[in-house]
Amino acid sequence: MAQSDRRTRRRAGLPAQKSVVAEIVFTPARRASAGGAPSPVVGQTYRIIRTTEVDPYEPRVTRAGIAPLAAPAAPVSDVFDGTARKAAKLAIAAAKTESFSDLPDLIKTLPPKTAMKKHKPKITVEATSTRVKEENRNARLRAFLYAASREKDNDFHLIVGRAPAPTPHVYMTAEVSGLPPQSSKSFAPLKSARDAFKQFFAGHLPGPSYDFYDPPIPIEIEGSLFFDMSHASGEGPGPQSLHKDIPTIWEIHPVTSIVFEP
Repeated sequence: MAQSDRRTRRRAGLPAQKSVVAEIVFTPARRASAGGAPSPVVGQTYRIIRTTEVDPYEPRVTRAGIAPLAAPAAPVSDVFDGTARKAAKLAIAAAKTESFSDLPDLIKTLPPKTAMKKHKPKITVEATSTRVKEENRNARLRAFLYAASREKDNDFHLIVGRAPAPTPHVYMTAEVSGLPPQSSKSFAPLKSARDAFKQFFAGHLPGPSYDFYDPPIPIEIEGSLFFDMSHASGEGPGPQSLHKDIPTIWEIHPVTSIVFEP
């Protein structure tokens, strides 16, 4: 039995073996030391597992259509290129930050999908759709990054969850957003979060299909809570291997701060 297959069977949060296209051992760029230079200390290494898994509403991809992990990464535009609820997605809630150390504690505070679908005023997917009262919240969450992909609108789509040991296994999505115009007051924090994500992964940024991380990467993220009205009907986001354990279509979106290995 291959090593990756043994690991897939040993813990939750890994992809189906049949979806795996390639693997690479990855040593991330560490946070800067007090003097501003990257730390020379060798820390945790991770496997990046590239797969054919995509969100249920996206077209299926073939192995031949996925870029090899060893290949130079294609240029990634940093500019947000979407329209659905654009005004809300690129706005930061004007609220104090609530802290959570366990993902289910955050999820318990979120209004159910049925209530949000009936929200008055109605939440639309128009570009001008702004944040509603329930979205006027900011959260700080200690969690683990299990998988990520890059969406067509240039957001990095993160699947975050609890440590592998606790049960039940539960995950949620967070978005490292594409950037608004530089004149936007949200530009600086969104750019800082995006730069931190890109610096950590360097030449190993995810593509249109999901990359999984083994072990999952500890993170602390901050951002505004967002109801993904685009998926209020039909299937929500998430890779096939984790989809059944994503109980909400609420997101942390946009991410305003991300710290790896806090």
